[in-house]
Amino acid sequence: MIISFDLDDTLIPGIKKFDTVERTFLQKLWKVEQLRAGTIELMQACQARGHKVYVYTTSYRPPRRIWWMFYLYGIKLDRVINQQVHNKFVHIPARPSKYPPAFNIDLHIDDSKGVEMEGTHFNFRTIIVGEDNLNWTRDILAAIG
Repeated sequence: MIISFDLDDTLIPGIKKFDTVERTFLQKLWKVEQLRAGTIELMQACQARGHKVYVYTTSYRPPRRIWWMFYLYGIKLDRVINQQVHNKFVHIPARPSKYPPAFNIDLHIDDSKGVEMEGTHFNFRTIIVGEDNLNWTRDILAAIG
């Protein structure tokens, strides 16, 4: 299974606030963004079960920067899809903000109810994670089996 994760307000705090992983001195020095608590263990568990882990974001951060950030947290992402990559590959009418089928993604994790509505409309599977959901990692692992 290929599982993708949104970044902003899902794994990286922005408008929404949640507990984050303590960064090392080098991560702070290199301005590595904070990750939501549980992210590292969740992604490692997904990969240990044989799943591929992608980041799919509407951000314009360069894919290499995102890949490097996760690498510094001990996660080797299988793929990074940013807004530029999305724009290059998604050419359907009423272009959705995210379209996981274009990248063979089986499940997309996001914080946006709008993405959930797009999933219903365009027939792709989502799990929406609220900022107050302290059991978000357990819920995702239960959903993927």
